[in-house]
Amino acid sequence: MARRLLVAVVAAVMAVPAVMTPAAADTSSWVHVPVPEDIRPQAALSEAVAFSADQGWAVGADAVGRQAPGYPLILRWNGGSWQRQALPAITWQGELHSVAGTAPDAVWAVGRDSAGTSRLLRYDGTSWSESRVPRGVVGLSKVVSGGGETWLIGAREGGPALLRWDGRAWRDLPVPPGAVYGLHIVAADDVWAAGSYNGAAVSHWDGRAWQQTVVDGTPRAAVGSILVVSPTEIWAGGTGGFIGGPPGRPIPPLLTRFDGQTWSRVALPADFGSITSLAPTDSGALDWVSMSNSMKWAPPGSYPPLEPGPDFLAWDGQAFTGHSEPAVAGEGDSSLLRLAAVPGSDTVWSVGRATGPESTFAPRILRFN
Repeated sequence: MARRLLVAVVAAVMAVPAVMTPAAADTSSWVHVPVPEDIRPQAALSEAVAFSADQGWAVGADAVGRQAPGYPLILRWNGGSWQRQALPAITWQGELHSVAGTAPDAVWAVGRDSAGTSRLLRYDGTSWSESRVPRGVVGLSKVVSGGGETWLIGAREGGPALLRWDGRAWRDLPVPPGAVYGLHIVAADDVWAAGSYNGAAVSHWDGRAWQQTVVDGTPRAAVGSILVVSPTEIWAGGTGGFIGGPPGRPIPPLLTRFDGQTWSRVALPADFGSITSLAPTDSGALDWVSMSNSMKWAPPGSYPPLEPGPDFLAWDGQAFTGHSEPAVAGEGDSSLLRLAAVPGSDTVWSVGRATGPESTFAPRILRFN
């Protein structure tokens, strides 16, 4: 990852110790997977979903220039390569930033056009088509599937919104206090939300009401990814809030774990950065954590005082091992990586956006197996 603001870090957090001894980085496990040749410069990927070893989707935007909004981009994995999907019915400019589905013929993607209007697409097993955005919704940020359910995270005038697909239409649901950034859906009456409200907050929906817990009360702390392993093991990741000073100062990552009774902060082999996603094993246990802008303190006396931290963390049930993304010829490091586990295997995809040549950016696809 690109490292910046080193001087600001030293001034802001000189008194903050490293949380634990870093694990050794392994650069050989993650491999770069090429994008289709017809993807133009200035493209980026936002999120992916996988249904099997030969079925997966990734969404983002293509040809996004400094003054141009770009075009929605959808890639499909066929087991051998990623292929661009034609979108003849989609004529607007803009981007797609989330994709999810309950089955290969029931996939949804959300995004926004160049005017800022939310867009909702649906794949029925044959083609992608535009779907009507629920009435009154002014912003859609994420689509999440699980337990046979599909939910939308968005906004209405005056506040956040959550909507559930009932098979025919989108239905509004109550929203927990504060903001919601991520969901893990176990069943229609067992949903966990990651967000912020007076700090990082996790909320549970039992089919009737939300029960919320502030898992870290640090100002500006928030969690955006959540993974439910069992009622006595839940993980939530995000950022731990700014350490003094104005917004823009580097921040520590936040990973917290629920043991059935209490939430506890988990030590990580990185001192700064944010957690962007969590991926499970095929059995549902925590497998991988992805990070953005990861940095750690360099050995005493080093200059600069910080060095790159791990881009991925592998959990073995006892401790984390740090992994770095592979170098890609002609491109720099990634600024965003999000994970998508492949069911029935130990394969994990990671998609995002990397620094391209001459101050541009490029789509990034990585795979671990």
